[in-house]
Amino acid sequence: MNKVAKIEPKVEAEPSTGLALLREPFPPNQISKLPKPTKHQTEEVRKDFKKGVRCKVCGGWHHPNVVHLDYVGHAALTDRLLDCDEMWNWEPIATTEDATPKLDANGGMWIKLTICDVTRMGYGHADGKNGGDAIKEVIGDALRNAAMRFGAALDLWHKGDLHIADDADETTSESEPDGDGTPDKDAADIAASSLKAAETLDQLKAIWTDLPKPVQHSPVAIKAKDDRKAELNETTTDTPQDVGEKIDDEIPY
Repeated sequence: MNKVAKIEPKVEAEPSTGLALLREPFPPNQISKLPKPTKHQTEEVRKDFKKGVRCKVCGGWHHPNVVHLDYVGHAALTDRLLDCDEMWNWEPIATTEDATPKLDANGGMWIKLTICDVTRMGYGHADGKNGGDAIKEVIGDALRNAAMRFGAALDLWHKGDLHIADDADETTSESEPDGDGTPDKDAADIAASSLKAAETLDQLKAIWTDLPKPVQHSPVAIKAKDDRKAELNETTTDTPQDVGEKIDDEIPY
């Protein structure tokens, strides 16, 4: 008599809760796009409004060749915090005489964020803006900064690969090349235009770092980066920099 194969029941992983849930990747519908124009691109559109376009990516009006950053907005982060701990709370490090949160000399604010009885600090800044909307921006920026200390949206904050896959055959991420391994020609051309418009080595480095990996491997983008770097090195007394070198993580607003 043939033995009947025993079928093991499939065990589904328990859903993450608490602080572990905070480290779970955000779904695509909760990730927003932030345009990051260079100073030259901003001034060009400011001088001539028609030089801008209604962006199909973020919905804003800006230079057609800007680079976009992925970020998690205030509402999406608040939703995740509530899922982790309904009693989460934040408070400013310092307050004024009338008990309102106190801003530092740079217009920023330090806060303490408490989730699941664990408290960590964060810092928010409105980047020179004024008024009530600036205060809300400071709070949202501080919450994202503090939540990052708990692991929230680390894959968006970090420009490189935080974890290398153990299995080389594992499914590649969306940032890797598809098909024949070459990036989209339009994306490479747009990146090249942005690189050529960089006014400083720091701007060039920022634009290059924000490009998707397939575009960074494009000969068009590489040539534009190297050519512009050579031009800027010729016109500056600073020590030449390697645009491709590792730089500190930048917080996307």
